[in-house]
Amino acid sequence: MAQSRNSLRMKPLLIFVCLAQPLWACPAPPEIAPAMDRLIEQAQTAPSAAAGRLASAGMWREWTRAPDARGQELLDEGMARRQAGDLRGALIAFDTLIEYCPDYAEGWNQRAFVRFLSGDFAAALPDLDRALELRPRHVAAMSGKGLTLIQLGRIAEGQDMIRAALELNPWLPERRYLSLQPEAVDL
Repeated sequence: MAQSRNSLRMKPLLIFVCLAQPLWACPAPPEIAPAMDRLIEQAQTAPSAAAGRLASAGMWREWTRAPDARGQELLDEGMARRQAGDLRGALIAFDTLIEYCPDYAEGWNQRAFVRFLSGDFAAALPDLDRALELRPRHVAAMSGKGLTLIQLGRIAEGQDMIRAALELNPWLPERRYLSLQPEAVDL
């Protein structure tokens, strides 16, 4: 009888443990839509390149705000390694970040950037698609996808993606790629 009562007390706990997210799971990415609305409007109405750059920097601050401290450490490590030229180490950090926080768009965007820098354009494209699926107005992922498509020889398609990014932020330096002719593939 005592064993039966103990098993009854344990059932709710067992159900809770089975349904609850593990303690080591990444939380949902921060809500950045209201801030991005303001920053996109600031970029679109900026009276100068300097004001446009300030709006762009604000966008980056929002995108690179990870869901939690562990996610932020992985993002920061990957970005530092990439900046130092350690593309392999950066890729490992971003792989780990994506495994830990699969719904965090910047992990996908940063891994795509490392793959782009490594010349692995075909592998960068699905990462950019995932980043854009998670954050459709991620201007950097949009322009990165445009550059990746151009590198893959899909110049017109890449230019369309850059135009879409420029609609959100007209101060992007990728504007210069809109003058490429279809036969000019090298960046």
